[in-house]
Amino acid sequence: MAASYFLCGTPRTGSTLLCSLLASTECLGRPESYFREDDEVAWADRFGLATDGRRLRDYVAYVQAVRGSATTGNGVFAARVMWGSIGRVVDGLGRLPTESDRDVLERTFGPLRFVYLRREDVIGQAVSWCRAEQTGYWHQGDVSRRHPRPDIERSKQLLGRIYAHNAAWRAWFDRVGVQPHTVTYEQVIQDGRAAVEKIAAHLDVKIPELWRPKSPHRKQADQINARWAAGLRLALDG
Repeated sequence: MAASYFLCGTPRTGSTLLCSLLASTECLGRPESYFREDDEVAWADRFGLATDGRRLRDYVAYVQAVRGSATTGNGVFAARVMWGSIGRVVDGLGRLPTESDRDVLERTFGPLRFVYLRREDVIGQAVSWCRAEQTGYWHQGDVSRRHPRPDIERSKQLLGRIYAHNAAWRAWFDRVGVQPHTVTYEQVIQDGRAAVEKIAAHLDVKIPELWRPKSPHRKQADQINARWAAGLRLALDG
């Protein structure tokens, strides 16, 4: 059985929904964005760790606290990591001259496996990201700050960022010799149970027979997203 795994991806790929489904099994870790730099202080406060302003005082102690919080009773650790955060983790842990990124991570987390979450409809992903930026509504429970308005130029920028981050993840996997298990947003939305079961098989973890998928999160895309996506496609074709 794998001791640890990282759920790797980019924003608006259904990662919050998938994280909640994985956590609901109570045997696949408790994946959250512990290593998003903007959220570190909030997590540190929750763990009772000292901080200096907006910085962690002891990054290694923070990682150990994350491990304790994100590990289920069967010893499986999980964390969600977006592109840009992986370098922060490696730098915070400190690299020996002969170590690769993977060596640094496995020195702390033990043998690691990787799940790569992506979205086939990257245009839909870009407009979803643009809308969430505008409104502040990223997940169920958030409160919209403003009415969304289509922004083709910003959507194009975010589309370019998605392509760049996906390419960066693929290059990183190749560089460190990782063969991730790939799952798509579309698979999670269509059949969350099957997506989770395939991840469990990749990790050599057996899910309890009585487990049923449950999550407070759901698909957010609606007709507004569809209209924005159609407009973005027209702009790109033109």
